[in-house]
Amino acid sequence: MVVGDISTGTDVLVIGGGPGGYVAAIRAGQLDVDVTLVEKDNYGGVCLNRGCIPSKALIHATDVAHHAREAEEMGVHADPAVDLQGMVGWKDGIVDRLTGGVEQLCKANGVNLVPGTAEFADEHTARVAHGGEGQGAESIEFEHAVIATGSRPIELPGFEFDGERILSSAEALDLEAVPESLLVVGAGYIGMELSTVFAKLGTEVTVVEMLDDVLPGYEDDVAEVVRERAESLGISFSFGEAAQGWEDTGSDAFVTTEDEDGETHEYTAEKVLVAVGRRPVTDTVNLEAIGLEPNEDGFLETDHQARTDVEHVFAVGDVAGEPMLAHKAYREGHVAADVIAGEPAALDHQAVPAAVFTDPEIGTVGMTAEEAEAEGFDPLVGEMPMRASGRALTLGERDGFVRIVADADSEFILGAQIVGPEASELIAEVGLAIEMGAQLEDVAATIHTHPTLSEAVAEAAANARGEATHTLNR
Repeated sequence: MVVGDISTGTDVLVIGGGPGGYVAAIRAGQLDVDVTLVEKDNYGGVCLNRGCIPSKALIHATDVAHHAREAEEMGVHADPAVDLQGMVGWKDGIVDRLTGGVEQLCKANGVNLVPGTAEFADEHTARVAHGGEGQGAESIEFEHAVIATGSRPIELPGFEFDGERILSSAEALDLEAVPESLLVVGAGYIGMELSTVFAKLGTEVTVVEMLDDVLPGYEDDVAEVVRERAESLGISFSFGEAAQGWEDTGSDAFVTTEDEDGETHEYTAEKVLVAVGRRPVTDTVNLEAIGLEPNEDGFLETDHQARTDVEHVFAVGDVAGEPMLAHKAYREGHVAADVIAGEPAALDHQAVPAAVFTDPEIGTVGMTAEEAEAEGFDPLVGEMPMRASGRALTLGERDGFVRIVADADSEFILGAQIVGPEASELIAEVGLAIEMGAQLEDVAATIHTHPTLSEAVAEAAANARGEATHTLNR
C-alpha cells in the first residue's frame, strides 16, 4: 500500500458498472453480501451510455420521421423536419434517467459505490485511482472479485478515432448536425444500424465491407432482406474492399480501399464511421497481479459458474467472451453473485437470443437448420412470410419471415430466425420454448391474439408440421 492511501475491505469487489457488473453488485447486495462496485465513468456501461439504449432511441426517432414521410400509401401526407440536436437531447435524457436509476438501485441494495479506476495489486487487493487532480487513491481488500470491464470499439490502423472526421459508434450518436455524406467501414450489426439511421436523416451513405455481404454470421436470406431495404433507402455498398488509409481535404475525408485483386478504390465523405467490431478490455486491471491471462481472442475464460482459472475471481459480460450481449452479461452477473453467496447457480441456458435493430429488425435464437444438421439432428423447418401476416400489412410491412427449426424425430424446437417488424420482441417466445423444451405442437396449438405479429410464430410452427392455414405448407 502506498503511504497516504485509504485502505478498506469488502467481501466482493466488482470492477465495472456495466450490465454484468451492476447486476452482480445488486444481486450480491440482495443476498446480504458486502459488495463494492468500482466504476470509472457513468453507471450502466457502454450499453446504457454509448451503445444499446442511445442507438435504439435514435433508431426509433428517425423511424418516426421516416414512416411519416413514407405513409402516402396509407393516405398520410407529411414531411416532418428533423432537429438532430433536439433528437440527441431527447436520447441523452433517456440515458440520464436509466443510468441514474442504476445508481439508485445499487444504493438501495446496499452496494458501496466507488468512483475510479481499479487495478489488482495482488490476489486479494486492488488499488483504485480516483479521477481528478488531488483525488488520491485507495486500496481495497477483497475475498472475491468480479471483473466486468466490458469492451471497446476496434480501431483500424490509420483510422484512429478523432471525433471529427473518423468516428466511433459512440461519437456518431452524439453528432450535433446531420452530415451530408458518411462512409461506413464495416457492414456488421453496428454499421448497418447506424447506416440506416443516417440514411433516414438524409445523409448520403456508402458502406465498405471486406466480406461479400452485410451482417456476416447471419443466413444469406436474412441478410438479403436487410440489404435490399437499405438499398431502397439509398445506401450504397462496396463489398470485398478493405480500408487502407485516408487524408483530410479540409472539407471531407478522402478514403482509399483495396480489393482482393489489389485494385484501389477512392471515396470522399464528410464523416467516416469505423464499425468493425469490439474487443474486450483486459489491459486496465493488471491481470498479472492475480495470475490471469486472456486467451488468444483477448477474453477471460470462465466455467459454467462464471469463474475464471483463479478460484475467487469471476468474469462477466463482454470480457468473458461471445456473444457480447448485454442480456448475456445480466445472467452471468446474477450467477456470479449467487455462486459467491453460496447459492446453487449455473449458466445452464440452452440458447441466448440476439437482435439486430436494422430496418427490418432481425431476431435469432438457437440453431439454424445448417447448424442443427451439423450437430447430428434431422432439421425440420417451418416458415411464415410477413407478407401473409395481416398485422404486418397493417403496419406497412411486407418484407421478412419467421423461420422455426426443430428436430424432425422429436419435434423439439431447436432455433429460430426472424426478420421483420418487431423481430427483437417476437424472438423471446421461441427462446422460452427452447428453454422449456417445447415441441412444435406446443407453440402451434397455443392461441395467439389476432391480429398480431406473434401469430406468425405459431404459423411457422404449424407450417413445419404441415398444418399451417395462413400460408402454403412446405
